[in-house]
Amino acid sequence: MTFWEDPIVFLGDWLVAIMASLNLPPNVINFISTLIGVVIVASFGLIAVIFLIWLERKVAARFQDRIGPNRAGPYGLLQTFADIIKLLTKEDITPAKADKLVFNIAPVLSLVSVLLIWAVIPFASGWIGSDINVGVLYIAAVGSFGIISVLMAGWSSNNKYALLGAFRAVAQLVSYEVPMLITLLIPVLLARTMGLMGIVEAQSTWFVILAPLPAFLFLLSSIAEIGRTPFDLLEAESEIVAGFHTEYTGMKFGLFFAGEFLHAFTVGVLTAILFFGGWRGPGAELYPVLGVFYLMIKAFLGYFIVMWVRTTLPRIRIDHMLGFNWKFLTPLSLSLLIITAILDKVFAGTAFRVPALLIGNIGIFIVSVFILRYASVRMQSKRKKFKKRPVAKAPAPGKAG
Repeated sequence: MTFWEDPIVFLGDWLVAIMASLNLPPNVINFISTLIGVVIVASFGLIAVIFLIWLERKVAARFQDRIGPNRAGPYGLLQTFADIIKLLTKEDITPAKADKLVFNIAPVLSLVSVLLIWAVIPFASGWIGSDINVGVLYIAAVGSFGIISVLMAGWSSNNKYALLGAFRAVAQLVSYEVPMLITLLIPVLLARTMGLMGIVEAQSTWFVILAPLPAFLFLLSSIAEIGRTPFDLLEAESEIVAGFHTEYTGMKFGLFFAGEFLHAFTVGVLTAILFFGGWRGPGAELYPVLGVFYLMIKAFLGYFIVMWVRTTLPRIRIDHMLGFNWKFLTPLSLSLLIITAILDKVFAGTAFRVPALLIGNIGIFIVSVFILRYASVRMQSKRKKFKKRPVAKAPAPGKAG
């Protein structure tokens, strides 16, 4: 194995050979190799956040006819570093009656919950931190740590406004986790495995062709899961005084938003892996570096959609948001799961599998449009009837009774 064919394997074998020449025990060699891998993957995520913040600022500026960061460094590339220095040097304030242990753990847990997902991300053929056979279940489990961190932050602050913001945020996050997890099951069902590497290898035909509607629902519910516009009640300043992180200052405050930016990019990566073939592409199996390139291109396209939605749509009310989830998205995702399971079972191993699943998705989409149209017409008719109701006039002065 040469460096140009697979640099990760080459460097790994070279490092193991050096440690073996020092007569280190096999368990120590294995521990050091694993530790180095963890540091590399975690560092990639943390370094990516610095670039993602700058990128989103520039993209949002272009959407809104602004310039964006352009002072610190060429094209404003050093602006994020200036912000990091500012956050590190700001005063770290902890409320006197706060639960200090929980208060300080919450922002760290918010970022760690996203970094843990990267442990099972297949970057290329053979390039994966841990190829566990329940990778999708692992993602669902560690992703829930972010919800716990929000509740911990609001409760430990000993602030009624922060606690109210945490309750509202958790209600949103838990609600939209339901359709997200249901749509996660569809690639598992199509690939016959819960391992992410197995899901990528099973996509000789991208799953977005077999299941375009679940791919859209997964992306939509994931945007709500990270609290991005139009689901940004997590930071609805005008309603709940900045939400669950009201009492946080300095880098603790920054960790919440670092986790949000990294989570947004992770959503793009997961969408690419589950529905767009992941690292698969021409020559990716022979040269894994190409696989990393293909995965990043697909992930950035998904991330661009997340940025596009954020800079375009306004915030919606929490009752409308939760109603849309429980009354529409959840039943729709359950219907898609049932129809996909039936069609995949009936047409498994035949040439009609792909067109049957695609037609099934199109049929459910058409039915959903008619249901939404009927609900919209019914709601408008109720509003018209309400407006036509006569308004009782107050009696004239001196004539009451």
